Amino acid sequence: MNRGHGAAQRTTSRRAMLAGVAATAAAGVAGCLQDNGRLPAPVRGDPDADVTVMAFEDFACPHCRDYSLSVVPELAEEYFEPGVVRYEFHDFPIPVADPLSWQAACAAREAQKRGGDGTFWEYERLLFRNQSELGPPTFEAIGNELDLDGDAVREAAVEEAHRDTVEADRVMGQNEGVEGTPAVFVDGKAVEPTADAIGSAIEDARSQS
Repeated sequence: MNRGHGAAQRTTSRRAMLAGVAATAAAGVAGCLQDNGRLPAPVRGDPDADVTVMAFEDFACPHCRDYSLSVVPELAEEYFEPGVVRYEFHDFPIPVADPLSWQAACAAREAQKRGGDGTFWEYERLLFRNQSELGPPTFEAIGNELDLDGDAVREAAVEEAHRDTVEADRVMGQNEGVEGTPAVFVDGKAVEPTADAIGSAIEDARSQS
């Protein structure tokens, strides 16, 4: 991971990050708008787990694609599916590509709004698999593939209908010292976005919880 898309992250205080996590957890049922009109962070694993993993990503970032398609499945098998952690996705358009980084994020959030967190994760995976073809036609096609209203997903992307949600995530990441993507935090501590580093940090956090 290079500094252009990846790396430099400062270690954050556990208290500061967990305060943000608590605010997200209080937002309500996944896929529902919060009182401020924004969508909550999509979650995998156990929403009430003692350990929280947060990932900040840009859909146009090739390092995020590799992380999502290679590292996350390994983590899912060991930690998400058994319910060991709460895993949150947060948007952080650098942007690697403007306006595609913003549009792709808004398309995925429209999928979340229409189908809940499960649909978001499916849409997210397909966006990364089709990263070389990001654009309105792809946003619509993936929406249709997931039995959503593809036209509506495309419109939400082009009009950046969920920009407030995406920008709020980006500001949150900036406040925590994120400078590149993917940026991963385990209970407030910045870790390298590799399966070994994240797994080790999860085990450490579990031993302290």
